[in-house]
Amino acid sequence: MDKTADIAIIGSGIGGASLAYSLADSGRRVVILERGEHLRDSPEARDDTAIFEKGFYRSTEEWLGTDGESFLPGNYYHVGGNSKFFGAVMYRYRREDFAPRQHMGGMSPGWPIPYEDLEPWYERAERVFKVRGDVSQDPTEPPHANPYAFPAVPDEPSIVKVRERLRRVGLHPSSLPLAVDIDEWLRAARTGWDAFPNTGQGKIDAEVGPLTEALKYPNVTLLTGANVIRLETDASRQRVTAAIFVKDGIEQRIEADIIAVAAGAVQTAALLLRSSSDTHPRGLANGSDQVGRNFMNHNTTAMLAIDPFSPNASVYQKTIAFNDFYNRDPETGFPLGNVQLLGHITGNILKANTPLLPRWLTHLIARNCYGWFLTSEDLPNPESRVTIRDGRIVMHWVRSNMDAHETLTRRTRTVMRRAGFPIVLTRTFGRKTTSHQCGTARLGNDPASSVVSPDCRSHEIPNLYITDASVLPTSAAVNPSLTIAALAIRAGVAIKESTI
Repeated sequence: MDKTADIAIIGSGIGGASLAYSLADSGRRVVILERGEHLRDSPEARDDTAIFEKGFYRSTEEWLGTDGESFLPGNYYHVGGNSKFFGAVMYRYRREDFAPRQHMGGMSPGWPIPYEDLEPWYERAERVFKVRGDVSQDPTEPPHANPYAFPAVPDEPSIVKVRERLRRVGLHPSSLPLAVDIDEWLRAARTGWDAFPNTGQGKIDAEVGPLTEALKYPNVTLLTGANVIRLETDASRQRVTAAIFVKDGIEQRIEADIIAVAAGAVQTAALLLRSSSDTHPRGLANGSDQVGRNFMNHNTTAMLAIDPFSPNASVYQKTIAFNDFYNRDPETGFPLGNVQLLGHITGNILKANTPLLPRWLTHLIARNCYGWFLTSEDLPNPESRVTIRDGRIVMHWVRSNMDAHETLTRRTRTVMRRAGFPIVLTRTFGRKTTSHQCGTARLGNDPASSVVSPDCRSHEIPNLYITDASVLPTSAAVNPSLTIAALAIRAGVAIKESTI
């Protein structure tokens, strides 16, 4: 059974859903193809043992490392994409992230547009994701034309004390910008939301926010269980004409005037590479040979700050961060990164991550620990890339800027001890931990060194758009979700104004 549409969007994660939201009022027939299904509620949805120890929601998909070993990347395939499990942090990139700047591990190339060009689209994204925050607390916060529409998610009493401890040692703790309705989240169960599946309305993920708004329009349709395997072009090879997908074991096609790929940084690159032909031997939209290259993946560390005399009674915990080392380390002068709270680490979550420790000990540690997530920028490198081998995804992440990340870890450990946490434990995530994947089809003005224009339109195939983390030319050192959404909304307006 073949289908037709004016615009076909591949993927319903943050990029695809935000694009659909932006296009919904155009009157054009928009069909969203999602390989997964709706994430249904179940007792396991708020069970930390089922989620973290038993891997109830863990995908069985495997990718290959360049060492030939398979690994589980931890991606999720549901309506709403990976955002169904995200931490709901919706930072704007800092103004400085848009300009070229020197890092400890090399040069960040910056963006072809300044922060000011994206500011109004950030605001639109914040509104559809109902972001809670306070623009007055963080010295690195870029200018906002208007304040957040909702006040920040409140600190719990234990976190109020942590915030004050950090202030006393000279830091500037600030409220995280969060796409969370805390009352709605806690109504289902008293747990954190970080890495928990969103089976209700508590997290405003891609499904709850922009996709729900888009589907209010009769011209927008969602097709689930539709795994797109390749794209086809017309006889001229200058226009993409159809997406071929498998649903219920049957190969089908959808023809569209415009196709937008938003399958995620790795899957989007893989789809374009698999869509090679005699005219496009290196893959579709890949005349620059940049598709799959410049893969970035934040350098991250989990830190436990423990005070044996200060019990942590929080439920959700994840409300504050500090960016005192983000733009400039006072000792080296280099930018280092972001430090934000994790969701509350329970004894069962700690047990899942330290299986050799007895459960009584993980529960004892969890009573007095505060979990932090440290993020440093990974720099683009054309040799850091996604390729296809015998139909399988091969990941070759060339890690960069680790000196900066190790410096951030040392600085944070020092301030935690000064703040009264004498025991500080850390674990830096390895090369096969895929967090905040981005950069495999980067945007730019030069078709020789980029894949899409600043409007997310392919340089090579004028009716092909890419609206996910693939297009990010830099990774910055904050969660990329809001930037993806802002770019996708902006692309939607460009599509509505185009004559394609």
